[in-house]
Amino acid sequence: MLTHIQLQFNTEFFLNFVFHPQPFLLQGLGLTIIAALLSQIIGTVLGILLAMAGMSRYLLLRSINQVYLWLFRGTPVLVQLVLIYFGLPYLLGFDLFPSEMTAGPLSVPGALVAGIISFGLHEAAYMSEITRSGILAIDYGQTEAAKALGMPPRLLMRRIILPQTIPVIFPALGNQFNNMLKTTALLSIIGVSEMFRVAEQLQAATFMTFEVYMGVSIYYLLLTAGWTLIQMLLERKLGRHLSGRSVKSSKQTSLNQMTELADES
Repeated sequence: MLTHIQLQFNTEFFLNFVFHPQPFLLQGLGLTIIAALLSQIIGTVLGILLAMAGMSRYLLLRSINQVYLWLFRGTPVLVQLVLIYFGLPYLLGFDLFPSEMTAGPLSVPGALVAGIISFGLHEAAYMSEITRSGILAIDYGQTEAAKALGMPPRLLMRRIILPQTIPVIFPALGNQFNNMLKTTALLSIIGVSEMFRVAEQLQAATFMTFEVYMGVSIYYLLLTAGWTLIQMLLERKLGRHLSGRSVKSSKQTSLNQMTELADES
């Protein structure tokens, strides 16, 4: 015997949620973008340092890189978030992330700081391998030429290799940031009022479960679609810039730059 199923969907509430968002929802949206951006910056900078450590001639630095990758790629980001926010204060014996952390005129929730640090550390493990692959994609002849000119390794990496690596790894970097925008939803676990946490609170107050979660899904879709469009435009611009330089002129320019930098050093 078939039973009649009646869908209970409040169209008016859903449309108001999507097209007339409350200020606290927009604040949560802004917090989501800020958290994702800062986490990605931390992950990218630390990932570059880890990549250089992994390519070092020193066994200790290579070992540190491998252990780091093993730890942060082998455990879920949610576990890392909870361990850093709840576990570290217990281990150290004091509140490492108080409810409010102040730095001059700036005051931010301690849970947000813990989340950004956790996501940044996790992201660094992936950006390390992405950066390493990008560095290996650069013509090794440039490295040999720089060494022949007596250029110090640090100057070579900072002024010759890394500037050419950024365009190579940018598509992967953009994809990682796209994922980071969605990963920020995990901040709701530790009470940060980002977009998903605000949606949870609204659902608890209104009992409009499907409408609220469908609405917040649309906001995430808009975020990722907007960034995908920006990424495509930036990649196209980088592609035109790179294609406008011939291989010969590029190598000659790099050689001239190396000679000038070697003279400076």
